[in-house]
Amino acid sequence: MLEVALVTFARYGYRKTSMEDVAQAAEISRPGLYFLFSSKQSLFQAAVTHALDRDVEAAQRALADGRRPLRDRLIEAFDLWTGRYIGAMAAEVALLRETNPDLLGPIVAEYPQRFAELVTDAIGAEDVARTMLSTSVGIKHEVATREEFVARMAVAVDLLLSALHKGEPTS
Repeated sequence: MLEVALVTFARYGYRKTSMEDVAQAAEISRPGLYFLFSSKQSLFQAAVTHALDRDVEAAQRALADGRRPLRDRLIEAFDLWTGRYIGAMAAEVALLRETNPDLLGPIVAEYPQRFAELVTDAIGAEDVARTMLSTSVGIKHEVATREEFVARMAVAVDLLLSALHKGEPTS
C-alpha cells in the first residue's frame, strides 16, 4: 500500500494526488484507504517514512558488508540513499520542502542524520562523511540519471577516500 502511494505521489505530485488516485492504484476503496489513513498528509508521511526506513536499512546492509572494499560499499550506500531519487521525485520533494516545510515534519532531519551516522561509522571521520553527504546532494541536482549519479559519486568517493588516507601515518 505505502509503496503504491509513494509511486502515485511521484507520478502526479503531492498537490494533484487525491486519496481516490491512491485508492485506485492500490485497488482498494477510498473509504478503506481513509480507514487506514485519516488524511492525505498522514498517508504521504507514512509512505515517505516507509521508503526512508527501507533506504536506511539497505544502506546499512551495504556499509556493513566487510567482505567488499569500503569504496564499493560507500558508492552503493549513496546510490541507495540518494541515487534512487534522481528525477521527478527529487524535484517534487524539494518543492514540497520549500513550499510546505511542516508537511514532512521531523522526517526531513531525522533520516539524513541516521544516514550520516552510518557513513561516519563506516569511514571513521565525521568531517569526511559530511563532505560526502553534501557532495551527493550536489551531484543529485546536477545529473539526469541514476547511472550518472553513480559515476560521479564514484569519483567523489575516490577523491575523499584518497584525502582521508593521506592523513594516515605510513609504515
